[in-house]
Amino acid sequence: MPVMKREELKKIIEENNLKTMEDVGEFITNLEKEMIEAILQGELDAHLGYAKYDYENKKTEDSRNGYTSKEVYGKTGKFRINVPRDRDSSFEPKLVKKREKDISNLEDIILLLYQKGLTTRDIQSYLMEIYNYEISPETISNITDRITEKAREWQNRPLEELYPIIFIDGLVCKVKDGGEVKNKTVYLVIGINLDGKKDVLGIWISETETSRFWMNVLSELKNRGVKDVLIICSDNLPGIETAVRAVFPRSEIQICIVHQVRNSLKYVSYKDLKEVAKDLKEIYQAPTEEMALLALDRFEEKWGRKYPYIVSSWRSNWENLATFFKYPPEIRRLIYTTNPIESLNSQIRKLNKSRVIFPSDEALFKGVYLAVVEVTRKWTSKIRDWPLILSQLAVYFEDRVGGYL
Repeated sequence: MPVMKREELKKIIEENNLKTMEDVGEFITNLEKEMIEAILQGELDAHLGYAKYDYENKKTEDSRNGYTSKEVYGKTGKFRINVPRDRDSSFEPKLVKKREKDISNLEDIILLLYQKGLTTRDIQSYLMEIYNYEISPETISNITDRITEKAREWQNRPLEELYPIIFIDGLVCKVKDGGEVKNKTVYLVIGINLDGKKDVLGIWISETETSRFWMNVLSELKNRGVKDVLIICSDNLPGIETAVRAVFPRSEIQICIVHQVRNSLKYVSYKDLKEVAKDLKEIYQAPTEEMALLALDRFEEKWGRKYPYIVSSWRSNWENLATFFKYPPEIRRLIYTTNPIESLNSQIRKLNKSRVIFPSDEALFKGVYLAVVEVTRKWTSKIRDWPLILSQLAVYFEDRVGGYL
């Protein structure tokens, strides 16, 4: 864009008696208004085919028909403009379209602020303070509702046929529902594809964890194109094993060891905490499943009377806890914990920290979706050691992976 010379600026300041920032602001607003009206007038000239009063070049029955006053939000604030009309009402302005009031990129600003975690009230205060825009929370909400359509399209997008590994976990949020505040869990699924790239496959909200809920989630993934998953990593979520066996019967399940340890230590007295944690570590850090079972036997001899629940939990879940023992270290490190999704949950909480209570499930879905978009934009690298991991998986699951390589 051309830069105005200092002498020209000085002349404008003197001619318009600009002495304060308020004077400057008012001048710029009036300048924006006059420029917009001049452009609109030029658009009408082009539409009619002749300039005002240039009747010699008039070749149409249509003609000018006064103006319509309209309040708009411009780059410098709110002001009124005169939009020219034609008698046939066939003129469609391009700069300021019919029924359009925002010509300032205000909607883009609102969407960006919402994506950064600000509530509608926060955005209202911000726009008033910085831009002197008075806009209602309802209007802001209507603008951000456009995100919902994009989010639903994203939620229903086609997926890849094979994901070697997926992670499932949830985070609890407070939501207004039927006049009361309820705890609801947002469940997310992260898939690692054959290229070793992570992707969030979807977002689901529920108050309860049941086999039917997980059947719906996994069936949705299947309906969107997923034919096979080699290993599914999750917390020991109620009903998930039954659902996995029904929808992806060939998938192996790995219960998150970190969650299992965390759940075990909830029942340990403070004075025993460090020692119990050390003895549990000997189980899951054993080099083989056989040695891990021996470590579990030793744990039971030492702590079984005092903490029978811990032993019972490890024994009853052992089949799915011990899955990672059959694989080499590179695969073990990747699947023994749901850290990839735990990290995502942490960033979602951070981006939504000002939203203590979501006004609805829709608002919760929208807020989590925006956080996911923000976080996954940086997911450009492959999983560490992925070429080696893929080659190992191709050996263990030769009949299922071979056709995709």
